[in-house]
Amino acid sequence: MAEYKIRDLEILSGIKAHTIRIWEKRYELFSPERTDTQIRTYTDDDLTRMINIAILNRCGFKISKIATMSNEEIHHHVLECNGKKSEDVAIERLIVALIEMDERLFRDTLSDLIETVGLTKTFTDKLIPFLDRIGIMWLVGTIDPAQEHFMSNLIRQKVISETDRLPIPEKNTVDALLFLPEHEQHEISLLFYNFMLRDKGLSTVYLGQSVPYDALSSCIERLKPQTMVTSWLTAVDDNFMQSYFKRLNYEFKSIPVLAGGIQINSRKDLVKDCIHEISDLPTQVGALIS
Repeated sequence: MAEYKIRDLEILSGIKAHTIRIWEKRYELFSPERTDTQIRTYTDDDLTRMINIAILNRCGFKISKIATMSNEEIHHHVLECNGKKSEDVAIERLIVALIEMDERLFRDTLSDLIETVGLTKTFTDKLIPFLDRIGIMWLVGTIDPAQEHFMSNLIRQKVISETDRLPIPEKNTVDALLFLPEHEQHEISLLFYNFMLRDKGLSTVYLGQSVPYDALSSCIERLKPQTMVTSWLTAVDDNFMQSYFKRLNYEFKSIPVLAGGIQINSRKDLVKDCIHEISDLPTQVGALIS
């Protein structure tokens, strides 16, 4: 069982720590344990309850009313609230699904969002803020590898499913070749890049995770893509990153490389002469191949 501080509850529920303390004192919503230094600590159940309370509060329930409800009643009203305002409380639903490893809730939430606003807005407006919110949980070790894989694979499946619905462009040329370098396993961003390009009618070849450089080189020579697209999330040595893109640029200087991910964003000065940093990918690719 994970252990949370009040700051964790604030970040994950969106309710200020000061407000949580007031609610706790006035309505006895929680009975947190305390450390030897009197720091409040909360459990998974406390966090789930806090998020559900936040959902009901956003849906118009007064905290004085919520305080009289049992956990079962709170859960019942949350389900009703989710049905009425699923987009407004989607991030909170995803966090609860992650904590409880509830596949049905996670998939239903994503499906409802995609049906309402489409995959692109779901990813940019909901999934990215969701991942930002739970970042603290990785930092303090309250998400274990099983939960991370659970969440990542469900998102991965959904992006692949939505991409599979799109027609394959009938083109003789490859507008974009998408790949991850040999050390990189995190492909959700790259899958989303592939979806965005296909959704705009651009032709792509998706190579995916951990592509050895020699295999990538052979593929480029064979397919002659108009652009290359990659994403770097895993930390690597500065010299490795710089030499990798310099080599790619030297060997295939006529093919623009578009790169994104936290490692590119945080160290773009190292590779700015070799890549185009991803901002609006479909527009960038369209401009480079026109």
